[in-house]
Amino acid sequence: MNASKYPVQPLEVSFSAIRAQGAGGQNVNKVSSAIHLRFVIRDASLPEHIKERLLALQDQRLSKDGVLIIKAQQYRNQEQNREDALQRLQAVIDSVSHDSKVRRASKPSYGARQRRMDSKNLRGKIKSLRGPVRD
Repeated sequence: MNASKYPVQPLEVSFSAIRAQGAGGQNVNKVSSAIHLRFVIRDASLPEHIKERLLALQDQRLSKDGVLIIKAQQYRNQEQNREDALQRLQAVIDSVSHDSKVRRASKPSYGARQRRMDSKNLRGKIKSLRGPVRD
């Protein structure tokens, strides 16, 4: 695995092999190479704030019971699909584990405000010259 802040514990995930969907000829009909990974968030050994963020995700892979289900069927054998599913689970955990920076509102400098007002005044003068000609 990678050097993640909160690595996935192998005992906390369960795998089940299923038949892959899509094209693949006869092989897809007789070999169960796709993997369903099930990760029960409430039972995981993650910090509570990470569990809450995972449960708050608007993700179709998250069931109402708090189980994250990842289906991996990209590869032709189970081992590669199992590794792919674990990497994708780790990516989901990593995505909620980082804290976003607090945005601080900024304001334009005094010089920038002056230049803006000068350009607006100049534009207004140009437009005022477009009126009817007076003698």
